[in-house]
Amino acid sequence: MSRENLVDQWFALTRERMPGLAEQRGWPVRLDHCFMRILLDNALGAKWNDEIPAPAYSNAPTEVLERAIALGEAVISGDEDLAELNRNSLGWRGKQ
Repeated sequence: MSRENLVDQWFALTRERMPGLAEQRGWPVRLDHCFMRILLDNALGAKWNDEIPAPAYSNAPTEVLERAIALGEAVISGDEDLAELNRNSLGWRGKQ
């Protein structure tokens, strides 16, 4: 998959699909930038902006974006718990 297609997939996931499901699924976040933060942090196991300069979509290694997208897809399918991923993210940010 080309980098452009990967970025398109990232934005479709975090700006459209996940926010569109948030209320229906009772997820703890609703805004696109929150989904981006959670998925990137968990893909890296750390606060993403300590590891990658902004903007992440253009500076993240391909493997990181692929992992973040896979996590988002797993959340949608019910194989990952968004609330748990959010707690992880907040913990890395000292907000828990």
